[in-house]
Amino acid sequence: MSTPAKEARGHWASKTEFILSCMGYAIGLGNVWRFPYLCYRNGGGAFLVPYLLMLVLCGIPLFFLEVCLGQFSGTGCVTVFKIAPLLKGAGAAIIVINFICTAYYNVIISYPILFLWRSLQTHLPWENCRNAWNTDRCLELRDGQHRDMFLNNSAMGHFRTPADEFFHNEILQISDGIEHPGGIVWPLFVCNVLAWLVIFCCIAKGVESVGKVVYFTATFPFVILAVLLIRGVTLPGALDGIRFYIVPQWDQLLNLKVWADAAVQIFFSLGPGWGGIVNMASYNQFKNNGKLDSILIPIVNCGTSIMAGFVVFSVLGFFSHQTGLPVARAATGGPGLAFITYPEAISMLPLAPFWACLFFSMLFLLGIDSMFVQIEAIISSVLDVFPSLRAKKLLITASTCGLLFLLSISCVTRGGMYLIQLLDWYSASISVILVCIVEVVAVAWIYGCGNFVRDVQFMIDRKVEQYWIVAWKFVTPVVLIFIFFTTIAYNTEVSYGAGGIYPRWAIKLGWASSFLSMFCIPAYIVYKLTFAEGSLLKRVRDQLKPQDWGPADADQRALWIDHVQCMQKA
Repeated sequence: MSTPAKEARGHWASKTEFILSCMGYAIGLGNVWRFPYLCYRNGGGAFLVPYLLMLVLCGIPLFFLEVCLGQFSGTGCVTVFKIAPLLKGAGAAIIVINFICTAYYNVIISYPILFLWRSLQTHLPWENCRNAWNTDRCLELRDGQHRDMFLNNSAMGHFRTPADEFFHNEILQISDGIEHPGGIVWPLFVCNVLAWLVIFCCIAKGVESVGKVVYFTATFPFVILAVLLIRGVTLPGALDGIRFYIVPQWDQLLNLKVWADAAVQIFFSLGPGWGGIVNMASYNQFKNNGKLDSILIPIVNCGTSIMAGFVVFSVLGFFSHQTGLPVARAATGGPGLAFITYPEAISMLPLAPFWACLFFSMLFLLGIDSMFVQIEAIISSVLDVFPSLRAKKLLITASTCGLLFLLSISCVTRGGMYLIQLLDWYSASISVILVCIVEVVAVAWIYGCGNFVRDVQFMIDRKVEQYWIVAWKFVTPVVLIFIFFTTIAYNTEVSYGAGGIYPRWAIKLGWASSFLSMFCIPAYIVYKLTFAEGSLLKRVRDQLKPQDWGPADADQRALWIDHVQCMQKA
């Protein structure tokens, strides 16, 4: 890619835009609704030991590797595999994964929009059981009411809180299972349209517009999180919740699943393997110090997760204080925490609508930042493969958003939540890990760690320490393989609420969504080897050699070629 082509592709106006975009991408809904629950479930403060260790052994090295790949090549997640062309199918797999996941993920970030709208009134609509959507199963828990009835194990599955019924009966209007999709839930449909319009407007001009938007979308959630933290720790019972969150249970460190959960959380929280990091880094100035960025962003991400745990469990402690229920009974993860448990607790606060508006605004902003990066990764990859379409980028962006919107409509039906749960459970759980394994093998073992270190040192004008070399070549691949096999070993069949166990055809559909992306890798290998010339061994060797690999900028490429030649002669 020549210098003019690089300019046409675009670049960040400043280093700050890149850092904020990466932070917005990495810090998402999982930091709020997954990490706190994992920490409590896996030994409280003791969980931080494997969590931080996995950050050092896998998270930071993998993040830096992807930053270097994108920044050095100046290309997105498909064409970056010029470093080992036979494995280019991994880039195609990334596009498939992003297509599936962004379609349903946008519906998830539509929920906070609807919650936000319904919170703009004097009293929150899920404060009591006296609403049209409530059933005789609804049970109010304020001031310890019905505590014993709710704690009764035989009755617990029968009764539901007002927030639970509001979410399932009013927001989702949920059906009895995935086999009963029902009609479109029109309020959700409208919010889904609104979310897609916001996303399109924000990414319409690529990094030029995204770089400006993230100054608000990536920073304001921190302001809200800080406000919620201050409010949370001042509530009665907050210390009980915090104690429940952080008191270490050291014996849990002997449990293999605790280590597996820590590795998986670090991996999915930072977001390697989705193409987002590579693509964002490809818009950096060539000489940017990506090493510093790759240490700062993961550390901020982990700090945010820990902080979110204090926000969540301080309020859960208050919830326990108000209702008489144990914190353990209130502690949940995933959408149940964000859309049922936490809203139920908020409804008991003075000025409850204000706190609800803050919370759901934060959820929306956390979710939309991730969407920016994932969709931009799709679009940039298409334009890198077909540069002639670059002049029509606005049309490509609109078409991509439009297609993803059409795919998302099935998720705003009455059975949509079952489909979201199914796709979220299967579509990326294994395939993204496989992509990262292929990526690390391509760089450290096929292209060669020595060659890659040479390129990185030329790019950032700084020494690449032995830590990075050992991590890329040995430690990170081992951790990724550990994550891959433990994810398979601990995999359980998907279920959701009253819908119970999914039918067999739905399970097969979920696995198909996972295999669809993974199939791209062997399919492309077969395709390339079929049309190459020579013996099989020669074809494999030729297709694993880098093709047109080097800096996108013509001037930097010339200097790099001279640098490589000088090192080869030395």
